[in-house]
Amino acid sequence: MTNHTVQSPVLFIVFRRPDTTQQVFDQIRAARPARLYIAADGPREGNTADVEGCRQTREIVSKVDWDCEVKHLFFEQNQGCKMAVSQAISWFFEQEEEGIILEDDCLPSNSFFYFCDTLLAKYRHDSRIRNITGTNSQDGKQWGDASYYFSQHSNIWGWASWRRAWKNYDRELALYNDADAEAWLRKMFPDPFLFAAWLQIFRDTKAGKVDTWDYQFQLQTFFNNGLCAVPNVNLITNIGFGNNATHTFDVNHNANVPAGNMAQPLLHPVYFIPEKEADYFFFRKEYDLDAKWRRYNKPKRRFKRWVQGLFK
Repeated sequence: MTNHTVQSPVLFIVFRRPDTTQQVFDQIRAARPARLYIAADGPREGNTADVEGCRQTREIVSKVDWDCEVKHLFFEQNQGCKMAVSQAISWFFEQEEEGIILEDDCLPSNSFFYFCDTLLAKYRHDSRIRNITGTNSQDGKQWGDASYYFSQHSNIWGWASWRRAWKNYDRELALYNDADAEAWLRKMFPDPFLFAAWLQIFRDTKAGKVDTWDYQFQLQTFFNNGLCAVPNVNLITNIGFGNNATHTFDVNHNANVPAGNMAQPLLHPVYFIPEKEADYFFFRKEYDLDAKWRRYNKPKRRFKRWVQGLFK
């Protein structure tokens, strides 16, 4: 398969990992975007390893050797994941109507760029679609006969979107209150453990207990009944799991899943309905729902619930 020259602008978000940055940068170089935005967080205060890691990382991304307009957003002081990434995406969409976003641990296949280019154009004005992801976590299972399906889960390990979807991004979830979020999440998730997981995520995110930006985007997708386009072939390998990661430490958790390529041209779905079974398949693994149900259904617990029911 020949390399696809990407038509969309690309935002590349990096920090302090020259090893993974080099691999992702090489794939971006092969796709040769005409406009490349590079955002880099600064080293954490007092962390000498960060200083050297950030220096080496920035040196790698400075070696743009193809015809390309390059813009930089380099923070000298550490902003943290929540602020650095959300500010980088806002900076990107202030200048572009649409584009592709890659972090330094999301290694794309070349088909990823073709997939994003095609769907960014196709759904440019379709407000039902909030983003396009390159990640498929379905363990090889395909959903439907098309090249991709629709999900309510906005996976951001290699993704693309539009200014229209990002413009109301609410980093602090200021527009949402606990009572309404609880009511709507309960309607979305009939599984009580999954509902509880997402309600806790909402509460922790709103309270500022987690240093991340993506839960906010995902919750807004839920609350706006938005859809994410998911390829039926995985197009992104997350190579960032391990001790040097910010959030992804467990190397057995969706790490290094091989990325493939897609047949061209794409076959588009006819119906705009989320594949709820696919989403639940992902959430079952992500939140260990099977283990929670096994513990809940132990005989002692069933007996206790029966006894409690006698006195209601």
